[in-house]
Amino acid sequence: MSTGAEIWLDAVTSAALFAVDPVGVGGICVRASPGPVRDRWLAILRACFPLSVPFRKLPPAISEDRLLGGLDLAATLRAGRPVVDRGLLADIDGGVLLAVMAERLPPATMGRLNAVMDRREVVVERDGVSRRMPSSFGVVAFDEGVDDEQAPAALCDRLAFQLDLQSLGGADASSAGFDFEADDLIAARHRLVETTIAADLVETLCQVAVSLGIASLRAPLLAVRVARAAAALDCDEVVGRAHLELAARLVLAPRATVLPAPPEQEPERPCDQEPGEAEDSRDDEISIEDLVLEAAQAAIPPDLLKRLQDNSLNRPRNSSAGKQGQSRAGPRRGRPTGVRRGELGRGAGLNLLETLRAAAPWQPLRRISASNESGGATRIFIRKEDFRIKRFKQRSATSTIFVVDASGSSALQRLAEVKGAIELLLADCYIRRDEVALIAFRGQTAELVLPPTRSLTRVRRSLAAIAGGGGTPLSVAIASATTLASAIRSKGHSPTVVLMTDGRANMTRDGSGGRAAAEAEAQEAARQLRVAGIPAVVIDTSPRPHPQAERIATEMRARYVALPYADATRLSRVVQANIRGDGQA
Repeated sequence: MSTGAEIWLDAVTSAALFAVDPVGVGGICVRASPGPVRDRWLAILRACFPLSVPFRKLPPAISEDRLLGGLDLAATLRAGRPVVDRGLLADIDGGVLLAVMAERLPPATMGRLNAVMDRREVVVERDGVSRRMPSSFGVVAFDEGVDDEQAPAALCDRLAFQLDLQSLGGADASSAGFDFEADDLIAARHRLVETTIAADLVETLCQVAVSLGIASLRAPLLAVRVARAAAALDCDEVVGRAHLELAARLVLAPRATVLPAPPEQEPERPCDQEPGEAEDSRDDEISIEDLVLEAAQAAIPPDLLKRLQDNSLNRPRNSSAGKQGQSRAGPRRGRPTGVRRGELGRGAGLNLLETLRAAAPWQPLRRISASNESGGATRIFIRKEDFRIKRFKQRSATSTIFVVDASGSSALQRLAEVKGAIELLLADCYIRRDEVALIAFRGQTAELVLPPTRSLTRVRRSLAAIAGGGGTPLSVAIASATTLASAIRSKGHSPTVVLMTDGRANMTRDGSGGRAAAEAEAQEAARQLRVAGIPAVVIDTSPRPHPQAERIATEMRARYVALPYADATRLSRVVQANIRGDGQA
């Protein structure tokens, strides 16, 4: 296990190697919260570069115009011709881009940034402007995420180094200083173009990446660039074994997803062989690939097996609560998502700046072709096709419909636990301002105990009033839930049905008994819910999973969850995980 001093030394070494070849190695992903340790490392990084190299910050909420550039409206109207404004990525050419709060980068911003890094040029083709501007830079992505929040994997895949400074303290940051002279780094940049690496060493890095379970092809390529930078820093014209081991430890080890297979047992030494001869022959048999793999294995995080078991290496970032409702476009309210070409009317809002931006490139032609019959001088010609309408995206409110089996079979087994689970879910729904409805079914009917509401008091009072006993009219309950969900959706809300039952229907819609007929009607009602396109979750509340409940979930195309011997807390967690936007059936 690496000590704090060793982790800090690797962080300082990574900063120096990044300064030797910032574009080639891509950059560094630093997982650390703002504080003295991160500030100390950033100061060392700045010291590795000449003062002429620009450092610019990339905020997560940057607009497309500011990122890539576009038409400068004021300058265009003043000059009477299109004037292009350079964006951040064009201005940072030859410098270092600091992506603060990288875990919050929107997918659109991340995609544009990755495209510029790959092409090494900014392409602007909008507002009647087509321009290509060179842009080569290195990226330092600061990952300040909590728990499973992480910087985008597509961005980290393009950055050679991945540092985790969260475990370091102030004493660790002061244990090793900056041991690289500025003149040495400048000389290493000039020697980099003449530094070579043998083809067999490149193959070695590829084999090590395969042994560590690294699927990305960029990883060994970045390791090659780091090995060349290390050789140039050591004033070597050819990459050696030490440089290869350093690249494997700094680039490949943090990306490992499996532990390499243990080495084969060494053959026993023949009785007639001298000890010295045995050691010499064993040294010849040890390949450089084994040595590089050992160096990388020594730097693998000690909790790799635990993280693999918890599936945390590839766990998608959790969508926070409050985002369960479906997104839909809206003309007036919601989060702004840009503009579109359109006509005024029906409540559409005009985006004046974007309208002027669309009209600006055509002003010279329109001035020539326009007539001045009125005798006045028209400053700006705006036509119908220039209109730009504001676009918004809003999330519809969410209504969770709990359909509770209060029949005799369920009442004796799980009714109390189901009530407890719904009680726990109420707090989560209240935080998201979701509505909750409650349907209880037993005997021959399904009763809407509580219409959609946000009142915690009313829901708790209605839960306490549910009595158990009688038959199981499952088809009636599913039909009632379908009707209620359709009415909720007609109001613009997003309904989700949570059916809690053991699935053993024994009562038909006409009130007659018969398990076979009741189950057939329940499956038909489930198919109607599926046709309506309403997401649902089926919680099998029987002590042992029953195929009846699973068949209902299949016909409903719902998520089926069997919870034998579960308590109310576990029920609550499962329902929350399955009715969120990333877990809907």
